[in-house]
Amino acid sequence: MLYIYEYPSCSTCRKAKELLTSHNIEATYFNVKESTSTVETFKKLIETFDLPLKKLFNTSGLVYKELDLKNKLDTLSLDEALELLHNNGMLIKRPLAFDFENDILLLGFKEKTWETALL
Repeated sequence: MLYIYEYPSCSTCRKAKELLTSHNIEATYFNVKESTSTVETFKKLIETFDLPLKKLFNTSGLVYKELDLKNKLDTLSLDEALELLHNNGMLIKRPLAFDFENDILLLGFKEKTWETALL
């Protein structure tokens, strides 16, 4: 199953959803303002896909800047950083799409990358 964490007002997220809809690809969507992944799921993403922690963060987002995470992220433990993501979905790089069974991880939306991974 493909899981997607999105912010419905985000134009990039809408483009990703349009691509999936146009190709009849089913996914379970989560609005990052209402629901986020668990700390355990974030850990599994990092371990499974050998993902640097910073890649999960929306580094251009307002909340990231307000919390001065550019200067603080490296000083946080993994659990502290993942707890931030879990507690504030606006910190998550979006759209975040993953499917552990099919070895898929997509962060942000680049049409060609999504097409290659999903079609």
